[in-house]
Amino acid sequence: MSKSSGPSEKYRLVDCPAVIDAQAQHDSKTSVKYVFVCGLERSGTTLLASNLARLENCTGFNDTGVMKDEGQYLQHVYRSDPEFGGAGRYGFDPRAHLTEASDLLTPANVISLRESWHAHWESGKSICLEKTPGNLIRTRFLQAAFPNSYFVVITRHPVPVSLATQKWSVTPLHRLFRHWLRCYGLFEQDKKHLKNLYELTYEDYINNPARHHQDIAAFIGTCARTDLMEEVDAAHNRRYFDRWVAMLSDSPWKSYYRCIAGTYESSFANYGYSLIDGCGLGEEMFRNVGKAASGRGALCCVVADFIMFPWRIGRKALWSLERQLRVHLPQSTMAFIRRLLGKAPTRGPVSAGEDRGNRDSARTRSSEHPHARFKNGRARRSSGPPIT
Repeated sequence: MSKSSGPSEKYRLVDCPAVIDAQAQHDSKTSVKYVFVCGLERSGTTLLASNLARLENCTGFNDTGVMKDEGQYLQHVYRSDPEFGGAGRYGFDPRAHLTEASDLLTPANVISLRESWHAHWESGKSICLEKTPGNLIRTRFLQAAFPNSYFVVITRHPVPVSLATQKWSVTPLHRLFRHWLRCYGLFEQDKKHLKNLYELTYEDYINNPARHHQDIAAFIGTCARTDLMEEVDAAHNRRYFDRWVAMLSDSPWKSYYRCIAGTYESSFANYGYSLIDGCGLGEEMFRNVGKAASGRGALCCVVADFIMFPWRIGRKALWSLERQLRVHLPQSTMAFIRRLLGKAPTRGPVSAGEDRGNRDSARTRSSEHPHARFKNGRARRSSGPPIT
């Protein structure tokens, strides 16, 4: 857990102090606190937010009718992540990164944002929780709009995050690695301006959820009842690391995977994560690849982009068609079509923390797993890597 010093810049809304003062006084009088759960998709945000919403006197979004009950789809002040390319892509668009200097931070927009979200929070509760993964790069904007705010930011190893995202983002792996670094790099810069910040890793959370529930409850000034919490399996990232090792050793594209592993290893090391430790293939191999084969690696990246582009377009078209069919066809007809195709019911892309639904398709694994060295990420960093 960390608390940074207050923001060094004045908020844009200082031009309208009456509005901000009124809002701050309202929050103070009613003891309203706003908790924002942030972290890249597939990092555990949904699972974490679901449990934090069970803290005493806390309310979150449930059955709102929007995708994954995320606040970004319940407001019209700022653009949602899909409008900037979706998971694995939105962080590259400078417009997605919002701070207190944003032109969107007007008194009217602040009021609209608050009203939009309060319409879905349970009245009478003094702790209001919102979860949107992409708010990782909007923390300063939200702090300006909600002065009495608290941020809970979760980080997960880039291998499972990227591999899990890739199956429905259809984005080359090197771009997903860059997106991870881009978003958390922006957050590293922004967190210096946050007044109330709690950081944790997905790996630590699934190993000791009760401790984090208690710590976060104390952080925001409430209590945690363990009997109300959703079960958190101690299922690590095993299947993703098994797949990653196979990609490095057996895939026809292993030169590409080894190249990007060597290229990004030092950047992820700044966050306490490794792409090559524990893979059993020899670390020197990756370092040599990263230095000596930059030209070949660049070519592989171009080829990967070229191959993924039509695949991405095709997948997006199929998802769009399926959404339209779900809207216009009766459920019985959709069920019949799925049976003909041999498909289980689908919901389209799911969120980061919906690892609670698949839990990496495994139950409790021993920390002695041969790939356990991949799952460090516990050493907090003093500064993030340069934004790539």
